[in-house]
Amino acid sequence: MKPIVVKHIEKSYKGKRALLPIDFEVEEGELFGLIGPDGAGKTTLFRILATLILADEGEAFVDGLDVKQDFRQIRKCIGYMPGRFSLYQDLTVKENLAFFAAVFSSNIDENYYLIEDIYKQIEPFKNRRAGALSGGMKQKLALSCAMIHKPKVLFLDEPTTGVDPVSRKEFWQTLKKLQQQGITIMVSTPYMDEASLCDRILLIKEGSVLDIDTPSNMGSKFPKKLYKATGENIPQMLKALRENPAINTCFSFGDSLHLTFKDDNLHPEEQYVQIPASIEDYFMLISTMGNMKTDNH
Repeated sequence: MKPIVVKHIEKSYKGKRALLPIDFEVEEGELFGLIGPDGAGKTTLFRILATLILADEGEAFVDGLDVKQDFRQIRKCIGYMPGRFSLYQDLTVKENLAFFAAVFSSNIDENYYLIEDIYKQIEPFKNRRAGALSGGMKQKLALSCAMIHKPKVLFLDEPTTGVDPVSRKEFWQTLKKLQQQGITIMVSTPYMDEASLCDRILLIKEGSVLDIDTPSNMGSKFPKKLYKATGENIPQMLKALRENPAINTCFSFGDSLHLTFKDDNLHPEEQYVQIPASIEDYFMLISTMGNMKTDNH
């Protein structure tokens, strides 16, 4: 069985559905991304797979083990890094690492090779309390603690949110090295540049899977010609273009607008420059069009 298998998983909180029936599988050694806005159901899904909460319906398996029946065995073979820093803030860096190794009947020396590249960056602060570390250092410590018992599967819930760009880049370089050691990694991120580093990504919104595919395939599946528009007053331009009957979609992207026309045979004005579609363009489009999930999983 594949390292992660999810079959018809559903979850509701006080009558509100957080996850609609979800199905997907993750290949061994894959770096699998979970992409969606806040409230999409990403953390709920992670918590189900990490055996912290139970799904209302459906089945899920991690390393061939049932998340309901085999939760004790699963907790020994996974590493889980929640979105919020959850280590002991009054313990030092070294004390936190030693504690988590001891929990899994291991020690720092036994699996040091797994975390060496990360730990070397925080080792100068090994006697500093975890609560006094910077955001990037906290995330490196949390990843070290999640890896110290040599897990087969690693769950990372938005590990780089609020972290500076340099630390983000270093973190993803570390993930690539861990992947090369055969570890299966499932990671969520709000950053589209990080999504492009995954082998495959799952797009999720309001608890529903929109699509699962490789990053490059998602961009190529964008069904229409895409144009970029710039100007001095973006909000005013956005309003005007959305009221234009010839416009199909129009979304704000920083200091520019990305738009499509209802008729791709139109020759737009010169200020509109045709551009290749990104993962974010594809996500925005299918979010407005409903579920376009394909069979290319």
